[in-house]
Amino acid sequence: MQLDATDLKILQCLQGDGRMSNQELAEKVFLSPSSCLRRVRMLEESGVIKHYSAVLDTTVLGLEVDAFVQVTMRRDVEQWHENFSQALQSWPEVVGSYIITGDANYLLRVRARNLKHYSAFVLERLYKTTGVLDIRSNIVLQTLKDSSAIAPALLAAE
Repeated sequence: MQLDATDLKILQCLQGDGRMSNQELAEKVFLSPSSCLRRVRMLEESGVIKHYSAVLDTTVLGLEVDAFVQVTMRRDVEQWHENFSQALQSWPEVVGSYIITGDANYLLRVRARNLKHYSAFVLERLYKTTGVLDIRSNIVLQTLKDSSAIAPALLAAE
């Protein structure tokens, strides 16, 4: 899908505040409300806008531990990928999971209330999953940047 400058501005505004009214959005992107709504609906229907959500403050919610966990699997276990992929879907602590290049097979982003909770997750879930060979944890000490927003510069055509 080809996005023009107005589409990019709409996306930028909605990434900053997905609850803004159509009237407010239209004013920010210099469109009539009906034209703006038409464009937003087109972006939604085409799948560019996947869904809307709220960003929660994990500190306020009492989630003290944020960890990135590399998981390496044993290749001699039958259906290791399918089994691991299915198991992680039921783990609420895993907020992101990725197949990666390098020595490990997966990178997980794990949130936990505290180190005791995190330790229980690793020992009772990760290590007990069939096929897991190695787990390497990186505990976040301080977050410098954490955003799912995509900068308009990445989306602009060359």
